[in-house]
Amino acid sequence: MKLHRPHFPLALAVVLAGCSRPEPKVAETLPTVSVRIAAVQRETLPAVMETSGTVRAVQRATLAAKVGGAITSVPFTFGQTVKEGDVLLTISAVELTARVSQVRAQLLQSERELARERTLQTSGAGTLDAVKSLEDRLAQSQAAVREAESMNTYATIRAPFAGVIAKKHVEVGDFASPGAPLLQLDGRDAFEIEVGLPESLATSLAVGATLEVSLPDAPARFRATVAELSSAADPAARTTTAKLAVPTGTSVRSGQFVRVFVPGPSSPALLVPSSAISPFGQMERVFVVGEKNRASLRLVKTGAVFGDRTEIVSGLDATERVIIAPAATLRDGQPLSFNP
Repeated sequence: MKLHRPHFPLALAVVLAGCSRPEPKVAETLPTVSVRIAAVQRETLPAVMETSGTVRAVQRATLAAKVGGAITSVPFTFGQTVKEGDVLLTISAVELTARVSQVRAQLLQSERELARERTLQTSGAGTLDAVKSLEDRLAQSQAAVREAESMNTYATIRAPFAGVIAKKHVEVGDFASPGAPLLQLDGRDAFEIEVGLPESLATSLAVGATLEVSLPDAPARFRATVAELSSAADPAARTTTAKLAVPTGTSVRSGQFVRVFVPGPSSPALLVPSSAISPFGQMERVFVVGEKNRASLRLVKTGAVFGDRTEIVSGLDATERVIIAPAATLRDGQPLSFNP
């Protein structure tokens, strides 16, 4: 069994079509809004390349053992602040203590023998050669005491400067071998950024140049000065190492990741006031003056920031005009009037 749709007379359809009224356009019902506008500017600007760097403490030291022995104390923990001269670690060096006692006893013996020989020489029973020989032995004993006492001080590791314990390689009970690293101490007062620059960009830089730097958790950028620039390139990475001095007072910490912006060759760029750009979901947008002076929404891709202006990589033409600081209520197709 087939189902058939009913057929209406053609005349009735024409009458109904004639009675219906077209829906008004949304744009025609929007009120006119007064805006300020700016022309898209086309300029030749240096391209900016982004690379990564690492914050390092300018003053840092890896403390190693000069004598062997069991570690008896590590009073400070990882990340703790220390003052210059604080005891960071002690090593049990029984042999060194015994050696100090031994050479001190030898020194006392040398002093007694020399004093006795000088008395004998004064009375005519001793010789000048014997006195000189004992004087030489006394000098050797004194040197041995100084050496033993100096070696004994190596069993106590002190902070060479005020800083932060950045790394701990040992714990109490471990054996400290001569030359083995024990702790890493980073200073707190001055920081630098270590960055590998592409060879093509490093050749245009010199010591004293400034580069923009940004922190992952801070929207504002700061400028760091090139303090050191290696004359040799890494053949594997094709980069040149540079060290940038972080301005005093900048809130950074050792080991922190940063982004460094390096100027490259000049190229044409389109710039608009940064206030003309607003977020649109996961993208960015601007409003331009469209046909019949109506707002026209454009999705754009932004690039580098130059002061209060932002580069537009795509989405705009150089002949267009953008709306500055558009209201949140502005809609696509809304009529516009212009403020000076």
